[in-house]
Amino acid sequence: MDQEILDEALEELQATLGDRATPDLSHRIGYSRDWSPRHRSHVDLPDIVVLPKTTDEVVEIVKIAYRHRIPVVPFAGGTGMAGGVAAWKGGIAIETKSLNQVLELDEANMMVTVQAGITIWDLNEELARHGRWFPHQPESKRACTIGASIGCDNDSTFGLRYGKILDVLSNVVMVTGEGEAVRFGRRKAAFTSTGYKLLDLIVGSEGTLGVVTEATLRVFPMPETRLVRGFVCRSLEDGIRALERMLASGLGVESAHLNCRRRLRFYTHAYREKYQKEPEIPDWAEAILFLSFAGDEEVVKFSLEKATRILLDEFAAEGVKEQEMVDGWWASKHSLDFLPFRQKWPDSQRQKKFGAADIGLPIGRVQEAYQGFLDISSRWEQDVLGMTVYNESPNKPTASISFAVFVDDSTEESVANFYRYVREMSAMAVEMEGTMSSYIGDGDRLGGFNELEHGASYTYMKRIKEMFDPGGIFNPGKKFESRWIPTP
Repeated sequence: MDQEILDEALEELQATLGDRATPDLSHRIGYSRDWSPRHRSHVDLPDIVVLPKTTDEVVEIVKIAYRHRIPVVPFAGGTGMAGGVAAWKGGIAIETKSLNQVLELDEANMMVTVQAGITIWDLNEELARHGRWFPHQPESKRACTIGASIGCDNDSTFGLRYGKILDVLSNVVMVTGEGEAVRFGRRKAAFTSTGYKLLDLIVGSEGTLGVVTEATLRVFPMPETRLVRGFVCRSLEDGIRALERMLASGLGVESAHLNCRRRLRFYTHAYREKYQKEPEIPDWAEAILFLSFAGDEEVVKFSLEKATRILLDEFAAEGVKEQEMVDGWWASKHSLDFLPFRQKWPDSQRQKKFGAADIGLPIGRVQEAYQGFLDISSRWEQDVLGMTVYNESPNKPTASISFAVFVDDSTEESVANFYRYVREMSAMAVEMEGTMSSYIGDGDRLGGFNELEHGASYTYMKRIKEMFDPGGIFNPGKKFESRWIPTP
């Protein structure tokens, strides 16, 4: 960016925000990357960092950016894995976590309205005081904000019962490209058949259409009891069919995560560290299914007993003997009660970085895709961590899959090979009538390449971007460009 333009914009921003608008390098470094695999020396520095506290302040920031045609990048927890917050074209990073207030708790209607920068963890801490909870819970919830979940459309531990963010999102306030604050959605009604579903466009838009500043969400009573168990299965297919059978029987399963044998080794690391021995896993086990049930104690106990009978009697599965191992897995997914410096994640990130292809597939293609994963990861020399199948649609198996690897970030070539691996896995997903991304998003890794999935509708997506963001200032490059692998 032209320095004279930046200086003029900074002066205007500081007139509104004071020292909450800064060009200091010490602040900008903190907004220079997310969790996506990058060479360890790689940074994307924004030119200015701003910390607004109200929607009105965001409106003024965007108006200034629009006048000067300066890029605007909303930045939340920075835990995304697609480079969605990388300011690779410079500009203004909006620190959304300064928008962190609960604006209204409507207990009668089971709704809460919040500023979009509040973390999911902090929101639930507040709701717990009223016997309520917000069930959209990604593993990064201590840092992940409501706005980030809307922007990335990430997965949740409890998707099998409650769905993804759109299932519990009623409306948002978003500041659009010319600095107008607009409410999108249906107020507090559960659904609507009027107008176009513009709220759906905003979910997963990765800050390319505007800055979400407020959200109204459905909340739920806190469950009385929760039981978590693990079962080893003879194949991934058996685990999927067993889950189908449970749901068909009428059971209300709260969460279900199916892992390949390789991923199991990752989750049992804490158990080995604590007890200095391997858990008893049968040689025939090719998958492990973790389940949780929550609600009234009597119903929860019955549900677990029924699920156990289905798994053992109909699918020749076996319960995991070491409940401590299951509890360790649950800590990694939900409670986040880690052993300091002895947990595989995040301590493993000191050697190599976690990376994943996050494809979504028709449920009948999972076993086939697993073999494709092993072949493609080998071709690109990826260090395989393993595969996890999440279920993110209420009351039915739906394969949102993490095909995870450890990425050597010490060389540019190894990082490039990771993104080549993601591209080939994404192309495989399209061939299998699935989707390239089910929870990470396009970011700067699939931009342009995702036209392979969307075909002619890709042109309409570009038109939508132009309508919301006529100056092209919002998170430029994301969804439509990639820096990593040239688009054919």
